[in-house]
Amino acid sequence: MNFIAKIFIGLHVGVYRLTGGKSGGEMRGFKVLILTTKGRKSGKILSTPLGYFERDGGYFIVASNGGNDKHPSWYHNIKGNPGDVEIQVKDKKMKVKPEILLGEARRPLYDWIVSIAPNYGEYEKTTTREIPLVFLKP
Repeated sequence: MNFIAKIFIGLHVGVYRLTGGKSGGEMRGFKVLILTTKGRKSGKILSTPLGYFERDGGYFIVASNGGNDKHPSWYHNIKGNPGDVEIQVKDKKMKVKPEILLGEARRPLYDWIVSIAPNYGEYEKTTTREIPLVFLKP
């Protein structure tokens, strides 16, 4: 990730936390949460602002990485350290249990997300990988 992107993400996370999500809690018409994971290689605590979709008593996030051929780092961190995942939704911080959805379990939920946010359907067309969904259950 380039230096400018890291600065932007750090500022977004800081403002979100400072304001309890009143600022930075929405981007491009989507609700935003802060995902905090433990780096699978570094062991560092890392926070990322992500759009989310609320359903079934939890939060769905999409490991689209903008349609790139590689999964985002936060996805690998969740896989490597599933017991060390927290989120902040507005002013509420909570530990969550992540469930990675692939294959048949993923399809109807991905279609639901694409019906709300068509850009995820476009991302799917630009990569050969299956874009995972992650369900974050408090």
